Amino acid sequence: MFRLSETDDRIGSDRPLGAAPTDIANPELRKEIQRAIVWVSVVGLAMLAVYIAQPLLVIFGAMVFAAMLDGGARLIGRVLKIPRGLRIGLVLLLAIGFLVWLSIFAGTQITQEAAELPALVTSQVNLLLNWLQDQGFAIRHEDVQQVAGTLMSGVGTITKAIGGFLGGITTLVLVLIIGIYVALEPRLYERGVAWMLPSERRSDFFIVASRMAATMRRLMAGRVLGMVVEGIFTWLMLSLYDVPMAALLGILTGLLAFIPNIGAVVSGVLMVLVGFSGGVDTGVYTVFVYFAVQTIDGYVIIPLIAKKTVDLAPALVLGAQLIMGILFGVVGLFLADPLMAMIKVVLERRSERAEAEEQLAKGAEPDGA
Repeated sequence: MFRLSETDDRIGSDRPLGAAPTDIANPELRKEIQRAIVWVSVVGLAMLAVYIAQPLLVIFGAMVFAAMLDGGARLIGRVLKIPRGLRIGLVLLLAIGFLVWLSIFAGTQITQEAAELPALVTSQVNLLLNWLQDQGFAIRHEDVQQVAGTLMSGVGTITKAIGGFLGGITTLVLVLIIGIYVALEPRLYERGVAWMLPSERRSDFFIVASRMAATMRRLMAGRVLGMVVEGIFTWLMLSLYDVPMAALLGILTGLLAFIPNIGAVVSGVLMVLVGFSGGVDTGVYTVFVYFAVQTIDGYVIIPLIAKKTVDLAPALVLGAQLIMGILFGVVGLFLADPLMAMIKVVLERRSERAEAEEQLAKGAEPDGA
């Protein structure tokens, strides 16, 4: 009853029989569209990652905390053959007991010293600037204050976004809760993530996840060991010479030891500034203590731990710390090193797969020939 026109017949002849109206017959055009879809997807995922970067960073912080709990539970498991849940609970009790002891040990004296530290550092910096001006250096106090204000304005993005002090406490609670849940049943969450991947990718995911977990445990063990050794050694050495705020400086040095590169510089500056407030001899002695601490850390602790962990280039870690510090403040500084370690594990696994595929292809050439 109905008859197609010549034009309609000519157009329909180029389309395969049974093809949908939206199918693209031209293979080159179809390939270009596929490339465009890939690039649009990459850009979309990048924008989504930027939008949810702060929650992702909180989740990654929880993974770091879970690795610390897992490492402590494994260490206790070598001595006590008890269920994993009890070992996790024992690790938490030990951590809480240490914090309680530290608060009791600190008492009101260190609390007062911590309140006096900013004013002391400011006065020492002003004295240093005045001395430099007397030596002919054109340095103004306003410029230093402006630089300090700029640095402080770039720190604390997460705290501002979540809502100040209350938001910081909420974030810390979330990190603790998520970390405890993951540490109690890590295999459960590994299987959950693997279930969302294609079946052919799951075995490789389990290999990468196992390596990342082992690397994270060893890295955190090294960080904790370095914090304890540097903190106690600094406190003892400064106390021997009656340096002001010796216990407070030991605590700060131990905490800042978690941040490689930058933490050592910050703790050293604080130590020297406080030391020179007690006199030139005390200041010179604090310089000696600082170099002694860094020598022990660089030639004893780091080589001991680096044999069992990833070896990251210092410049690479420092660059990651600068970027993460600008984007996410102090939290970014703490998590930059573990994040780089995880990225390196993934890249090493990809390199292994590429080499294996290349060797398999070379081995298959003679048979095909």
